[in-house]
Amino acid sequence: MPDQRMDKEQTVMESGIHRDFTDDMTYGDYLQLDKILSSQQRLSGHHDEMLFIIIHQASELWMKLILHELDAAIACVRREELEPAFKMLSRVSRVQLQLIQSWEVLSTLTPAEYMQFRDRLGRSSGFQSYQNRLIEFALGYKNRDVLTVYRHQPELHQRLSQALNEPSLYDAAIRALAARGLPIDPECLDRDWSRDYQANPSVEQAWLTVYRDVGKYWDLYELAEKLVDIEDRQQQWRFNHMKTVERIIGHKTGTGGSSGVAYLKRVLDHRFFPELWNLRTQL
Repeated sequence: MPDQRMDKEQTVMESGIHRDFTDDMTYGDYLQLDKILSSQQRLSGHHDEMLFIIIHQASELWMKLILHELDAAIACVRREELEPAFKMLSRVSRVQLQLIQSWEVLSTLTPAEYMQFRDRLGRSSGFQSYQNRLIEFALGYKNRDVLTVYRHQPELHQRLSQALNEPSLYDAAIRALAARGLPIDPECLDRDWSRDYQANPSVEQAWLTVYRDVGKYWDLYELAEKLVDIEDRQQQWRFNHMKTVERIIGHKTGTGGSSGVAYLKRVLDHRFFPELWNLRTQL
């Protein structure tokens, strides 16, 4: 009787498969897997620390992609090229699903298991994730006080300071409304970009006009819905973050000094694009 295992191996190893990589780049070379897969250095001997490290490293990679797409989308919207931005913003919301799902994996870490290595984190904390800050800045949630956390890294501090002082995705969207002739309060178009955006009646009225005449303003309507998708997912991520932290450490103070769950609950009250939620009651 033929060896079925050998038959399967022969089927997989087709004759055209390249085998000699002496002078060619491999999959691992292209992705620099030697660097990526050697970066999981546990500081304890506990089995579950590997899960903790990989979840956070993978999340930072997804955040890097979100920033890549957001930066490009903002540039497109500022040039009034909305169509290309739609694909980028759709990709952002899909990546956000990966980040949301990551909390489901991390929640398999029990309080007893986490306590076995939590002290090895020292003062390090997810609160210090500069990419998460950059995402918040890009979406319009500005807070100058958080920059103090990065004072010991001048180049990073400068990058964050620059992002703090640049118009956000929502600022670009509001300018797009004005460019289409919709009346916008001038203070929304030329303001201190480093300050957190506050809802404005003229912006809400402009979005209402868009939603009441979708045929005329289809591209702006599509932009609005992309923004709602992103905020919805960001709020889901925030909520799952809060519940996972509560599940694992309860109401303990965070390793970085934050109030932990209490802080994460307060953040849930923040809106990135307030008028897009308020108008739903008005329609």
